[in-house]
Amino acid sequence: MNFKNITIAGSGVLGYQIAFQAAFYGFNVTVYDINDAVLEKAKAKFETMSNAFKTDLNATQEQIGKTFKNLRYNSDLEIAVKNADLLIEAVPENPEIKIDFYHKLAKVAPEKTVFATNSSTLLPSTFAAATGRPEKFIALHFANTIWIHNTAEIMGHATTDPNVFNAVVEFAKAIGMLALPLHKEQPGYILNSLLVPLLTAATDLLVSEVADPKTIDKTWMKATGAPLGPFGILDVVGITTAYNIDKITAGKTKDELKIKTVQFLKENYIDKNKLGVSTGEGFYKYPDPEYKNPDFLT
Repeated sequence: MNFKNITIAGSGVLGYQIAFQAAFYGFNVTVYDINDAVLEKAKAKFETMSNAFKTDLNATQEQIGKTFKNLRYNSDLEIAVKNADLLIEAVPENPEIKIDFYHKLAKVAPEKTVFATNSSTLLPSTFAAATGRPEKFIALHFANTIWIHNTAEIMGHATTDPNVFNAVVEFAKAIGMLALPLHKEQPGYILNSLLVPLLTAATDLLVSEVADPKTIDKTWMKATGAPLGPFGILDVVGITTAYNIDKITAGKTKDELKIKTVQFLKENYIDKNKLGVSTGEGFYKYPDPEYKNPDFLT
């Protein structure tokens, strides 16, 4: 199984990063999103990302030029997946949206196409039936700023073809990732099984008025030596993602604190378009957040 043509569905926080990373490593990449206006925004983000590759990876202008030649864009799903060997889905972290997308995708994708979800918390078995090809469906989860935090968690479900699993592991390695195979389904995979409890604890402390974001971040950074605190991490991940996850949890558990957290994030951040790094402001202001100030921990 040899992947050459890759389609990325969704050009949001991680989608555009995955697309650029794959194109940088020589794959033919088509970026799909709901309309041309959204795709134009993605093109602007690629310009920013190319500068990050030059700074962080010492990428040459020639390499960046080849990367852009490997990128194509389309808002017509049927055309976007016409030649796809692998489609990586990076649509919003909402089960209804993902299931609706897979129903549409199943009708137009070639038989050869392997589907992979980049979901950070949802299990592939949740969507396997909707794909119409459960044996060719898998989870492939990347951490944010993937050119630096180059991890790829690969997780199948009960009926994923082992050959598909192995092929996706090899693809992850081929685009410069540290491939991290999981042997069984696990909500949150490895990374978020570790990370989400930290972020949840931080927002619980904030919403319960125990401490403010900066104090909580200072505590974590100073005590553990971590380069970011939980609210700095939330800004990078995107507050919308945290909000969507909390909303699902609140709906299931009816937990009063979780309901309060959802309302707090909506009123103070979502409704004000303070979504984190992507909008220039979240818990901190960017591009120069306070936690990068040498005096932040003094």
